[in-house]
Amino acid sequence: VFVMSTNIYELISTQWDSDVIPKIQEYVSIPNQSPAFDPEWNTNKLIDNATDLLLEWANKQNVAGYKAEIIKEQNRTPVIFIEISGTDNTQETIMMYGHLDKQPPMTEAWEQGLGPYTPVIKNGKLYGRGAADDGYSIFTAITSIKALQTQKLPHARIVVFIEASEESGSPDLDSYIEKLAPRIGQPTLIICLDSGCGNYDQFWLTTSLRGMVAASITVSVLKEGVHSGAASGIVPSSFRILRIILSRLEDSATGRVLPETFQAEIPLSRIEQTKRCAEALGTTVYTEMPFLENVQPMSTDLETLLLNKAWRPFLSVTGAEGFPTLKTAGNVLRTSSSLKLSLRIPPTVDHEVAKKELIRILTENPPYNAKITIDNVHAGSGWNSPDLEPWLEKAADKVSQEFYQRPCNFIGEGGSIPFMGMLGKMFPKAQFLITGVLGPQSNAHGPNEFLHIEYTKKLTCCVSKIVYEHYLHHHTK
Repeated sequence: VFVMSTNIYELISTQWDSDVIPKIQEYVSIPNQSPAFDPEWNTNKLIDNATDLLLEWANKQNVAGYKAEIIKEQNRTPVIFIEISGTDNTQETIMMYGHLDKQPPMTEAWEQGLGPYTPVIKNGKLYGRGAADDGYSIFTAITSIKALQTQKLPHARIVVFIEASEESGSPDLDSYIEKLAPRIGQPTLIICLDSGCGNYDQFWLTTSLRGMVAASITVSVLKEGVHSGAASGIVPSSFRILRIILSRLEDSATGRVLPETFQAEIPLSRIEQTKRCAEALGTTVYTEMPFLENVQPMSTDLETLLLNKAWRPFLSVTGAEGFPTLKTAGNVLRTSSSLKLSLRIPPTVDHEVAKKELIRILTENPPYNAKITIDNVHAGSGWNSPDLEPWLEKAADKVSQEFYQRPCNFIGEGGSIPFMGMLGKMFPKAQFLITGVLGPQSNAHGPNEFLHIEYTKKLTCCVSKIVYEHYLHHHTK
């Protein structure tokens, strides 16, 4: 029986205050954007610097049975690969996953006094790019095991895998996983530390992740810009053609994505979990968003919103080109319009099928025979968690009660973690514990991203105890 929750919290909290938080602040100060956002990543060494910083910290933790290395293939981002021997040399394996690459800074959008690469602790939160997404992960992985060893509590063999291209869709993972598969072994539990939490009051497990198809579309109609007085009514607007094409994808009045290819049936178990999630979160489901005054959410039905986020496809326009600034725009009918599209798809929709269908919809029968160019297409799979085995479901609820004094809850996330789909296929018999610290207002990818320090300490305690419970389950007849 596990009776050392208080001691584990004291051990972890003390180390986080004295050692971990200062090191995460150092990590935040490195502008190591993911390769998709930094063409010079392979020469400016920023990703390498962040990788070295994290591994140097881990190497100093005096974890028994620990060995680690940085693996880097030519023209690929590095991976931190750590192996920790199991108690009594058990070969039962747990794999822990995180990433260290970052989204773009959005520097101008941060609140005064805050910045993406200027770590600031304010009201118990560490502000800065990448702290919560996902720089904390290696610290949680290592300190959770160190706390068990300090108390002489047993654990399985641990493999920690920290990648550096997740925010770019994990293009390097296939190569590394194939290379490292013999050393990874056959994990019976996979812990992913790159997800979110519905609030900061209980332990949350992610039940599903949406997939994504992204593409840039350019509609071109002219060789050069022409006076709008002379051209409008004769030359079709490239922007209007874009609107026509997008209307094939979504109903502009409701936001509903129209093609059946992008739809999926929602499992009844997920609907039931969503009801419990809605009860726990209440209106936080939408009030956590930084709406302008009087702006309304797409619905006020909480279950509808949560299922929209987790199980229904939605289209976002995330970038645009071909438009002059308002100050410099003249009365000219422009030659072309370009949009960057992000289509989130349900967890169980095949991302390759969705990619082909999206390209077909965008390019087939172009209005006015306009020139359509599709670039930067990439797709990532969604993921739907296998049912938790009774021991793991019980353990997750137990640790939530012990460290948060509230039961564990479940949530479907709207984002993507390409690694999960890959691991699900590689290890079909493994149990998955997908969790994270991205809760209300933490704003990963946006301005004012923060790590909730107290929540993260307790989450680390939960991970530590679940690793222990895993050992008991597999070694108790």
